[in-house]
Amino acid sequence: MDKSEATRRIRELRDTLARHDELYYRQGTLEIEDQEYDALKRELAALEAEFPELSTDTSPTRHVGDDRTEGFAKVKHRERMMSLDNTYNESELREFDARLRRIFPDRELGYVVEPKIDGVAVCLTYEQGRLVRAVTRGNGVEGDDITANVREGVPALPDRLAGDQWPEIVEIRGELYMTLTEFQRINTEREEKQLPLFANPRNLTAGTVKQLAGVGGRRLEIVLYGLGFCQPRRFGKQSEFHQAVRGWGLPTLERYWTAEGIDEAWACIEKLDTLRHEFTYETDGAVIKLDDFALQAEAGATAKSPRWAIAYKFAAEQAETLLEKIDVQIGRTGAVTPVAYLSPVQLAGTTVSRATLHNEDEIARKDIRPGDTVVVQKAGEIIPQVLRVVTDKRPADSQPFDFAAFLQEKGIDAERVPGQAFWRLKGRDDPALIRRKLKHFASKPCLDIENLGEAVVDQLVTQGLVRDPADLYTLTVEELLPLEKFAQKSSENLVAAIAASRDKEVWRLVHALGIPNVGAQSAKDLVAHFHGLPAIMRASAEELEEVDGIGGIVAASIRTFFEDEAQLDLVNRLIAHGLRIEEEPPAEAGTETPLTGKTVVLTGTLPTLSRDEATARIEKAGGKTSSSVSKKTDYVLAGESAGSKLEKARKLGVEIIDEDAFLKLINP
Repeated sequence: MDKSEATRRIRELRDTLARHDELYYRQGTLEIEDQEYDALKRELAALEAEFPELSTDTSPTRHVGDDRTEGFAKVKHRERMMSLDNTYNESELREFDARLRRIFPDRELGYVVEPKIDGVAVCLTYEQGRLVRAVTRGNGVEGDDITANVREGVPALPDRLAGDQWPEIVEIRGELYMTLTEFQRINTEREEKQLPLFANPRNLTAGTVKQLAGVGGRRLEIVLYGLGFCQPRRFGKQSEFHQAVRGWGLPTLERYWTAEGIDEAWACIEKLDTLRHEFTYETDGAVIKLDDFALQAEAGATAKSPRWAIAYKFAAEQAETLLEKIDVQIGRTGAVTPVAYLSPVQLAGTTVSRATLHNEDEIARKDIRPGDTVVVQKAGEIIPQVLRVVTDKRPADSQPFDFAAFLQEKGIDAERVPGQAFWRLKGRDDPALIRRKLKHFASKPCLDIENLGEAVVDQLVTQGLVRDPADLYTLTVEELLPLEKFAQKSSENLVAAIAASRDKEVWRLVHALGIPNVGAQSAKDLVAHFHGLPAIMRASAEELEEVDGIGGIVAASIRTFFEDEAQLDLVNRLIAHGLRIEEEPPAEAGTETPLTGKTVVLTGTLPTLSRDEATARIEKAGGKTSSSVSKKTDYVLAGESAGSKLEKARKLGVEIIDEDAFLKLINP
């Protein structure tokens, strides 16, 4: 390659890497995998080494990615926050060891092997044992002050260090992350509202900590593992620092290993790979560091990375399969979402046969077509997604997928929402939308009507027996008998189940109405505040915003819903059919219920209570549930097959109770 070709390629690589840095660090998303990104960066580094006159201080090879955004105060780090070089195989890891042995030819090198958490880097500053600041990595020199969001979103983080054996000033580096349970909860609520799903916990964490209006009820966790500025400096080794962090009561790594030499370090990495699915956080690899802080200082750093540490990235589990067809699913608000139907394939321990395609633009960007061979991966090991098309295996007669033409061919009367990437049904009388609303109304998180499944809903709509949820309450046994698979007993059972739903909790009815942006938790918050549906219907937008967790967008959605004559007619008909619309008045101030002010974490399978039933009883007794165990947890309610939460409760000394003890506690 001559100099002119190198100049062109270097410019192209820098532009590409800058674009992906913007997506990853500032927008919390990504279009390519880490390995592809690192390959581009290595190509750029090789060209800059071959043509040093073309190297610049602003090159992506000379600095870390920049996550700084507008709206946050900027804080300079006392010591630079660098990023780690990545490696993907054992031979490169051994090259890292060889480089260090050339620097320290006469020293035995001890390593610490740590899980690499897939989160957002953060630096905490404690002065005189008190938390004074939380700052993002930023550009390595300065970052964004996110102290308020960390205090609000990370309840497990203590404001004051335990004991009194801490330095006057200490910077502790770590990673903000979101548990898979919390990630699933948020995506479930978004799916109910037909909002785009978040791709993975890391992206959602990045977006959450950069919200100017607070974290919006999302719960984050933190794990701390690195030492920055420290005065006075009192630690000789990384392993000693880990012990100190644990003694200060800070959340730290669940497991780490010390190793003498690279052979032991590699064995530790293999061990970590077998254990990583047991952790409460996502791990995408291992971090290998020199244990001795003095050797770390002597080894030094490049412009962007320490020479004494490296990240070994585990290969993401992916699979090739055939994309048999593209279809759509209709949300309760009428949103039309494309779905890929796949030849079943094993991935991350489960069989995957469907994957979300998100929207029309995503299909076009990846040029996904029916009949393609595609590579699929589970995002956050939860959501199957199509990563890319194997174009070499594309059929010769393949044609680009035309989403608009597909909807027209299917007879789906929809339109693209202006300024958005998704489509929505035009008419309320569309049978697909009626079916979706009925399924939502009867679903387990809503009124939980037994025997009213998808097949029954399809028949009720097709036969014209039901056009909206209120029609359910006029159904008779005689109307059901002619339907397929309905006899006298099954008809009576369905009518009885519908009648029983009249007395379900009011929040279930609020959720079942399908108000845009109002999921199960928002419905609970609204009813807890207003004590019934009528007061919610009367509330102004300003009054609605006084409810914890209800912001301006949600308040506007609620007002728009109840100002719509058709929706108001539906609600009034439901009320006329005798559905419960008022809750029992709350206990008078000063009256304590068994779990007033208590936090309970559920883990495992209980003998008789479902998770939803246990949660409802906890809330009725004045308590609240949490998805993770911390020092602020009062009880862990444990059943069979309890996992890491039980072990963490034991370590923290949190009281563990079984179902019998729980029932006695709430019914003394």
